[in-house]
Amino acid sequence: MTQIREILRLQSLEVVQVKIAESCNCSRDTVKRILKKAKNLGIGWPLDKKISDEELEKLFYPRKAIISDCKMPNVERIHKELLKKGVTLKLLWHEYYEECLQNNEKPFMLTQFCFHYRKYASTKNPSMHISRKPGEIIEVDWAGSTASIVDDTTGELITIYVFVGVLPYSGYTYVEGFTDMSLQSWISAHTNMFQYFGGISKIITPDNLKTGVNKPDSYEAEINKTYREMSEHYGTAIIPARIVKPKDKATVEGTVGNVSTWIIAALRNSRFFSVYDINQAKN
Repeated sequence: MTQIREILRLQSLEVVQVKIAESCNCSRDTVKRILKKAKNLGIGWPLDKKISDEELEKLFYPRKAIISDCKMPNVERIHKELLKKGVTLKLLWHEYYEECLQNNEKPFMLTQFCFHYRKYASTKNPSMHISRKPGEIIEVDWAGSTASIVDDTTGELITIYVFVGVLPYSGYTYVEGFTDMSLQSWISAHTNMFQYFGGISKIITPDNLKTGVNKPDSYEAEINKTYREMSEHYGTAIIPARIVKPKDKATVEGTVGNVSTWIIAALRNSRFFSVYDINQAKN
C-alpha cells in the first residue's frame, strides 16, 4: 500500500518530491498524484489521528474493476528509468501496478514483471554525479572494524562497535562506540549525533543494515518501524542507500576507512575499561 501518510509528512517538511519518492519507495509520479489529490481533498499534515491507512487508501484510490488480461510493461521505459539514481525494479513495479489499477488493467505480479524486463535488458553501468547541499544529508553506518575494552573483573576483551555519522558537504563527523549493534544503540547514536552536530538534517542515509532496515533486498528497503518513528519525531526523512551501491553513501564509506585507521587502529595498543573511556579517547 502506498505510504500516503508518510508522503504528506515529508511534504510538510519541504522535502523535494524526488527525495520523498526515494524515502517511500514509490515513483515520483505517485508522489505528485498523492499531493495533487490531497490538495483537491483539502487534506494536509498533520492528519487526524483517527484516520486509518485503509481509510486514506479509499480516499486516494477508489476501488475499480480490473480486466482479465495482464498489461505488458513498457520495458524500454523501465530500462531508461533504471539509469536514474534511486530507481529500482520494485519501485517501477509499484508505479506500473498503480497505473494499471487506475486504468482498469490487470498488472503482472513482481516476479513476472522482472522476468519481462530482464528478458529485454542489456548490460550497462551508468554513473551519476551526486551534488550536496550544506546540512541537507547525514550519512550513517557502523564501521567495519571494531575496537575493544577490558572487563575489569575477568580481564576478557569486550568488542566495541563503532557508529559513524558524517555530513557529506563538510565532512564533519560524529563517532561513538557501543557494546552492541542493537536497535537501541542505533537510535541512541542518532540522538547523540544530533546533539553533537547541533541540529538535524532533512535526510538521513543509512546503509541497508538490519538495525535500521527490515528488508535490504535488490528491489527496495523497508525501514524499521522504530527507526521510522524516530525520523517522524525529529522531523527528518530516512532514505536508505541502495544495496551494493556504495556511491549512494560514498562520504561515510570513506570516513569509515579514516575512522578505522586514525581512531580504531591508532588506539589498538591502549587499554580501556569502559565505553565512556574509549569514547573520550577518540576525541
